[in-house]
Amino acid sequence: MNRTIDRLKIVFLIIFAVACAALWAYQLLYVLPAKNCEAQKMWWDAGRRICAQPLYIPDITRRPAGMSRKEWSEKQAARQVEREAEGYPSPNGPEKTEAPAAPAQPAPAPAPAGKAPAAK
Repeated sequence: MNRTIDRLKIVFLIIFAVACAALWAYQLLYVLPAKNCEAQKMWWDAGRRICAQPLYIPDITRRPAGMSRKEWSEKQAARQVEREAEGYPSPNGPEKTEAPAAPAQPAPAPAPAGKAPAAK
């Protein structure tokens, strides 16, 4: 019976040591990088374990902070109407008012060159 208790002590100590090592590894590899990333005020992606720089939307869209997309679109449309009324060219290039004319008759098909006319 004494040997059984000694074996059980060793088995439980090994299980305890493996569990402690697993918890330390989890802390070092998953929890600490996430905390460090969030401490730097960045975004942590747990699925890919990436610390990413957040993007400020007004920097990308050049829209003032606090203005909705609808308001900004309406303001831009009004500015475009004013520019066109003043005679400035469109930033997208000149507008085409007429489509090129399509040919009235299609070109005749060429005669087949493979066969010569039959002699009588």
